[in-house]
Amino acid sequence: MLSKKQLESLLTLAMKSKADFAEIFEEETKSESISMVNDDVEDINRTIRAGAGIRLYKGNSSVYGYTNEMDEKSLEEIINDLRDAIGKEEDGPVIVLNEKTMAENISPVEIDPFESEDEVKIGMISEAIKGARDAGEKIFKATAGLSSIHQEVQVANTEGLLKGDVRKRSRLRVTAFAKEGTNVQSSGSAPGASQGLEYFVGEHAPYKAGQEAARVAQVLLRAKKAPSGVMPVIIDNGFGGVIFHESCGHSLEATAVAKNMSVFANKKGEMIASEKVTAYDDGTMPGQWGSQNMDDEGNPQQKRILIKDGVLTQYMVDRLNGRRMDTPSSGSGRRESYKFEPTSRMSNTFIAPGTDKKEDMFKDIKFGLYCKSMGGGSVNPNTGEFNFGVNEGYLIEDGKVTDPVIGAMLIGSGAEILKNIDMVSDNLELAQGMCGSVSGSVPTNVGQPAIRVKSITVGGTDHE
Repeated sequence: MLSKKQLESLLTLAMKSKADFAEIFEEETKSESISMVNDDVEDINRTIRAGAGIRLYKGNSSVYGYTNEMDEKSLEEIINDLRDAIGKEEDGPVIVLNEKTMAENISPVEIDPFESEDEVKIGMISEAIKGARDAGEKIFKATAGLSSIHQEVQVANTEGLLKGDVRKRSRLRVTAFAKEGTNVQSSGSAPGASQGLEYFVGEHAPYKAGQEAARVAQVLLRAKKAPSGVMPVIIDNGFGGVIFHESCGHSLEATAVAKNMSVFANKKGEMIASEKVTAYDDGTMPGQWGSQNMDDEGNPQQKRILIKDGVLTQYMVDRLNGRRMDTPSSGSGRRESYKFEPTSRMSNTFIAPGTDKKEDMFKDIKFGLYCKSMGGGSVNPNTGEFNFGVNEGYLIEDGKVTDPVIGAMLIGSGAEILKNIDMVSDNLELAQGMCGSVSGSVPTNVGQPAIRVKSITVGGTDHE
């Protein structure tokens, strides 16, 4: 990392321009991934990424540049290009930085993957594959991998901030493939956390992850075509929260709100959801996949109450969009790496537990869909309109869960689904994912307890 003196010199140069703010973000990241197919190690990949991103603000506009050459001459060249873009000046303020501080570590690691032998990690991956293959004779193939990351960052800006952080994450992925005749299905499980290898014990043990992937793959073998139409839908906990994340969460990020490109822009204080709905984005949860000690602009992480009893209370705000909205940062500035300018992003985003019981949700449904786990989909952040695949779904008939179905899609809009939630259970669970946006791909948790949506459009395959 650059020294305090070097950073002061570079930031002083940056301010010899029409800029009113400048920032330097440095990063050095080690990553490792090991993958296996059945009993064979397929790949071991280790990389190091290092570089710096520099940005200058002028009012509500910014210019950004980055380089992986960390000598002062290369950095000065980047800064001079940015000065040209924003307007050079002969003089400017002399920048003096505070003494460097380190963000408090809320996610300590007990067993560092980078200090563990390959045999230990390969053994964990083998256990995941064993779990899948032990689940039944219909499982003919399993793949698995373990990925780890160690990221060190340093942020300095012309307000005197000089702050560092260290982030460590580990994630296990396993996919099971099942076959019956010509019918082939697959499903996966991917637990992860801002922790080391100690995370993969008990509830998150590799063997259990393999078993769960295989269980769903075998359910899909006997699934029939999904129905279509408007009906009540129960979406279970955990990765069911991906619908809130995609259809609502992105629309609550200042990235869209500041430009009036969100369906929820200018609606703070308004009722945008059922009174059953309270939702958070909380980057302060120790050890969680989407948590960070500070955001990528050097601000402390926060617990953000997005929706309280149906009322929109807060947006997720980064520094630049905060300027545009005349709102302070909520510690939501995130980026994939030094190659990306940060913007407002989610961390651990979830619907809070309610008081309803999951078993009561089914009782008065004559015909509907139970989504035990969700898959991927697409969303228009400007409108909140979405369509999401159901990974594991079942019919609800006369208040009971019956046959598994395949090919179901949930179709609607974030504004619509929020108001149509009429029951929220108490079984909150979080699930891990990677979220893509204009500042790259970042680790995020999605989550919710089981919820019931009284009316939503289901696109199925029963018409074929």
